[in-house]
Amino acid sequence: MKNEVKIIFHIDLNAFFASCAVIKDPYLKDKAFVVGGSATFKRGVVSTASYEARKLGIHSAMNINDALRIYPKLIIIPTQFSLYHKYSNLFFQFLKRYSNIILAGSIDEAYVDMTEKSKEKHPLELAKEIQEGLLKEHQLPCSIGIAPTLFLAKMASDMKKPLGITVIRKKDIVEKLFPLPIKEMYGIGKKTYPKLESLGIHTIGDFTKKEFKNSILSIMSEQSYDSYLDHIMGRSSDIIDPKKYQIPQSISNETTLNYPMDQYDAILQILKDLLEQTHERLVKEELVAKTIGIKLRTSDFDTFSRGVTLMEYSDDYDLFLERMENLFETNFNGQTIRLVGVYLNQVIQKKDLKIDFNLFNYQEFTKREASFYNKK
Repeated sequence: MKNEVKIIFHIDLNAFFASCAVIKDPYLKDKAFVVGGSATFKRGVVSTASYEARKLGIHSAMNINDALRIYPKLIIIPTQFSLYHKYSNLFFQFLKRYSNIILAGSIDEAYVDMTEKSKEKHPLELAKEIQEGLLKEHQLPCSIGIAPTLFLAKMASDMKKPLGITVIRKKDIVEKLFPLPIKEMYGIGKKTYPKLESLGIHTIGDFTKKEFKNSILSIMSEQSYDSYLDHIMGRSSDIIDPKKYQIPQSISNETTLNYPMDQYDAILQILKDLLEQTHERLVKEELVAKTIGIKLRTSDFDTFSRGVTLMEYSDDYDLFLERMENLFETNFNGQTIRLVGVYLNQVIQKKDLKIDFNLFNYQEFTKREASFYNKK
């Protein structure tokens, strides 16, 4: 029995932060502007550039000063996370009309299994309907890639922006994928593609040539090489697991004490141990949080939680520890405690975080913080 060919959509909201800015302030439509940085101090980095700004050569990760040198009349809009989360939620709710098999790639992109829905209507008609619906109902432009695997769908959606619809079938791989520059291959990092180019591998098609295999294995493992080949040739995953990258709303740890305690130092040490465990999970799953809190239950079974919201999203253990110690000092009055807990709330993926720096913090804009930055 022949296996059913999957129909996977990759739906990518175009210049998402910029689109949200236009929704909030229609004056920005068709204007050259960027999201991120500081207009007052003329410091920071561009998180997202409008397509009009991109035409001028302004792009994400560019220093605001450099962008202003290119176009002095550039409009600078601060980041607004609450706005982005609102429209991200509307985006995913809209997609649920078409399928329940959805994987969030990030705040502004989704893989959707449209195999069953495509039995009722042609995939291109569905793509057009989704694209037009998102634009009409929520003012969110998107590009859509259609393919039999997640990787090929992702590559397809990147080919036409904004408002493109691209199909890549297995028989289209040589024609559509092979000519693309190797740096445009999803999964090839900034450090890897220059090394490949130095070996004479300038296109995705070059990567597949047997004559380059030994050279490629000098810069990556055979397992990675085989995996990339499978992706390119349409042999990689066509299974969407909605829970694969599911982001927890909160990360927490708590413990019931072996016996009721009222010693400040002893309880604080347990809280520190719990924070360490919680922080380890945050870092392991490449997340950041904006709220740190503690939970205490007394011997009378009275339970209360206290939290504090930070100025910025962070994964800084020392910052969490300082805030947690302050919370405990403020809220512990010698009660006998039988349960303690630590939680981190307002959790998002690092790759969805755009960090600005300004006159007061730009010298501390470290490599660790810069790694949070995600190009759009």
